[in-house]
Amino acid sequence: MSRRHDPQRVKTLAERIARPDPRSIDELYGLEPVYEPGGTPGAGVLPEEFVSVQCPYCAERFETRIDLTANDPGYVEDCQVCCQPIEFSIEREDGGALIAVRLQRMD
Repeated sequence: MSRRHDPQRVKTLAERIARPDPRSIDELYGLEPVYEPGGTPGAGVLPEEFVSVQCPYCAERFETRIDLTANDPGYVEDCQVCCQPIEFSIEREDGGALIAVRLQRMD
């Protein structure tokens, strides 16, 4: 017994397969929506920012990347000079833009 398919539904499905949009890909793989490269400039927050910080142990300055896509207000990263663990606290605006980064010794 043969099954008849709705031609409009088949056409729509074929178009989605040929040109998937980011939302469809996220749904397919069960991903949360995140910053999409190539989006409209100024339409949102950048996914990362590089900031210059001073180590609270050795006082050396180094540049580090702050991930603005994470929802956590803080994380631990080792100093790039003396390798001591530093606690980073991130303060952001309601829209997600970076306001301040505070560093604290872990001992």
